[in-house]
Amino acid sequence: MSTMKVAITLEKETLAKLDRVIRKRTFPNRSKAIQAAVQEKLERMEQSRLARESAKLDRKFEQRMAEEGFGVDLDQWPEY
Repeated sequence: MSTMKVAITLEKETLAKLDRVIRKRTFPNRSKAIQAAVQEKLERMEQSRLARESAKLDRKFEQRMAEEGFGVDLDQWPEY
């Protein structure tokens, strides 16, 4: 995966916390730590969006759709 350089601005306290994490060798450098944090946040946002969209589904309707066709005999199913 290719990377690109960007400039960011952080509050002094946030940067101090980040540097403490780096000193503990949790991450090799600021760049890797920030990259991991951004990726994690984006993944959480995507999961949250998926959860919101899933909550809109009608569970009973989805269950009926999933079970549709189970009443058909197995010998009528196409072979794969």
